[in-house]
Amino acid sequence: MFKERVSVKVHILTDVEGCAGVMNAADYVYRESRYYEQARELLTLEVSAAVEGAIEAGATEVLVADAHGPSAIDRRLLHPRALLLGGRPWPTEMSTYGIDGSYAAAMMIGQHARSNTDGGHLCHTMSFGVEEYLLNKEPIGEIGLWSLIAGYFHVPLVLVTGDQAACDEAREYVPNVETAAVKCGIKRGSAVGMTKEENRFLNSAAVHMHPDESRALIRAHAARAIQRLPEILPARMDGPFRLEIFLRPDAGKKRPRKMVLTAGDYLDLIRPPTGQGKAKPRKKPARKTRPAPKKKPASKKKPAPKPRSKKPSRKGTRRK
Repeated sequence: MFKERVSVKVHILTDVEGCAGVMNAADYVYRESRYYEQARELLTLEVSAAVEGAIEAGATEVLVADAHGPSAIDRRLLHPRALLLGGRPWPTEMSTYGIDGSYAAAMMIGQHARSNTDGGHLCHTMSFGVEEYLLNKEPIGEIGLWSLIAGYFHVPLVLVTGDQAACDEAREYVPNVETAAVKCGIKRGSAVGMTKEENRFLNSAAVHMHPDESRALIRAHAARAIQRLPEILPARMDGPFRLEIFLRPDAGKKRPRKMVLTAGDYLDLIRPPTGQGKAKPRKKPARKTRPAPKKKPASKKKPAPKPRSKKPSRKGTRRK
């Protein structure tokens, strides 16, 4: 199938909230969480299953981009054929997580649905403190944002694994994308208007597959995704772009904060506005000035002379 190609490079973007066995945010998602090392193992083995399936189907090179906030991939458990892109902080130009036009396919492993998705297990967009992302007035999450990054380089998103809501969301951008749902969240309503803390705990209930079963499922669908590569088209969107970011209200505040980003080019839109890589304006050297003369210490005032006593007048006196 790929005899004419010199290489079939596959890019895998990872997250942790969509893995089978990752139960909630407080115990599994953060570096200080009590089961964080367990979450890292669950994620790494799911990613390794995807790598194995892709290689079995003809992939010649696989790059795994560790995209979870504090990083979560355990290199010791990752498939030996996989290359790992990790480390923090990311430079501005790495907002594309290393993908470019040399890749044949993109995959997302351990993914969650966008913020406010009813039944989306641990759903959020970038962080639990975000209310919503609107791209050209349409709601969008990390799956949509990433599918457009891959599509910018004409790379199709061929596989998404995570909870059922995340898989359903992926088909909004790539209708025939291959998906593997490893758990299903319980519907409890939307998190619109909630604070960060309320949102984090709302969607913690889900039905999970056993990790062994989830890995077998991911391996099979990864192989099938590579086999179906010629029929899956990249996600594309024409500019100009307007991205509205709404942050959740803090406790005691009524309205969330809002940020608006605009750009004609999609990559300019998603790059964080940190100013990295831009030349800093030179500071003009200060003029040399003579040091101010030292003030002489104030001299002590002499006490005022005492008034002399007046001599009695001789007028009207007689000599004896």
